[in-house]
Amino acid sequence: MLKLAWASLRNRRASAILTILAIAISTLLLLGVERVREQTQANFANTIAGTDLIVGARTGSTQLLLSSVFHIGSLNNTLSWDSYQYLTKLPGVKWHIPMALGDSVAGYPVVATTSDFFSYFRYGDGLSLELAKGTVFSEMNQATLGAEVAARLGLQQGDPLTLAHGSGGISFSDHDQHPFVVSGILNRTGTPVDQAVYIHLEGLGLLHGEFDPEHSADHDHDDHHDHASHAPPVYTLSAVLIGLEARPLALRMQRQINTYKNEPLTAIMPGMALTELWRTLALFEQALLAIAALVVATGLLGMLTTLLASLRERRREMAVLRALGAGPFSIFSLLVSEAMLLTVIGVSTGVLLLFLGLMLGGDLLLTHTGMLLRASPLTSNEWVLLAAILAAALILSLIPAWRAFRNALADGLTIKL
Repeated sequence: MLKLAWASLRNRRASAILTILAIAISTLLLLGVERVREQTQANFANTIAGTDLIVGARTGSTQLLLSSVFHIGSLNNTLSWDSYQYLTKLPGVKWHIPMALGDSVAGYPVVATTSDFFSYFRYGDGLSLELAKGTVFSEMNQATLGAEVAARLGLQQGDPLTLAHGSGGISFSDHDQHPFVVSGILNRTGTPVDQAVYIHLEGLGLLHGEFDPEHSADHDHDDHHDHASHAPPVYTLSAVLIGLEARPLALRMQRQINTYKNEPLTAIMPGMALTELWRTLALFEQALLAIAALVVATGLLGMLTTLLASLRERRREMAVLRALGAGPFSIFSLLVSEAMLLTVIGVSTGVLLLFLGLMLGGDLLLTHTGMLLRASPLTSNEWVLLAAILAAALILSLIPAWRAFRNALADGLTIKL
């Protein structure tokens, strides 16, 4: 029967090809949306790894997460340098990364921190940051760039850089009096790290008049020295990333920090905050999937329309088959086989186009959007979607098959011209 169905489709190759293309594009869109959803969620969850607590001034957990990790929005309050010193001395703290935000370069956020950021910050499955060119900043006038910043602004190691006060693309004034020099460029990570400029805390303090190197007791910029022994590089910080010696300490320490009496602070666990934030985006995720499903339904309905429209023209063909000994159930099976052949070929073409697009355009997509999509094997959810397409096609194919079955019974052996 499949051989006969294939021969019949070849005889109507123009309409068959158009139907296959419609199903292929529908499948490509559905799988593409699902892959974007799954891998974006994975990349979203892997934006930060190995950090047990994020601490900032009293604010909402989502706002603190978006500002400190994704560099989206701004924090209305900051935490004092004294509170940072308190955090570093808490028992169980293994490492700490101070961060001060608020400046920008051509709309890209500037993150003032220490070299500990490059030593301890992790993303993905515990991956560390690596340099593509140059070195991490070691002087107050040096900056290390994320990969996307360097690519978009066309900057290389040794190029001058002017910071501006203000973030989110809104610049209030340029810090022309204190130009920076690009010391290095980080490898692409597919995280917000790619979209930021990193400078030393003391460099930011110098820009804002908070730090005077002539009155500093230490000029070697060793991030492990005791900042309490001289004037702090900045008066306030936006957030502090903390790694603990033992992860079970996180809950107890979170409670201790949130009840700190000298200053209202908020401590969040990034994993839980990321999960909570992703749940708020679930509506948009479902809307995208629904749109893709409607496109697939449109493709399958197009196939149904094509098969139904061809029945009147193929009535003589069906009568000839009946005359050659084909029963009504054979006619029924022929129409179902044709529909399934069209769907299987269309779905296979859609899967092939998906992997071809990911292999050829994955790097381009990462460069221009920062979205990391891999040409990995089909996931269980994607297999379920493909099975759903085939099942829907099978159900829809019963309609023209039943019509052909009834026509075959009614026509008998009479050939109608």
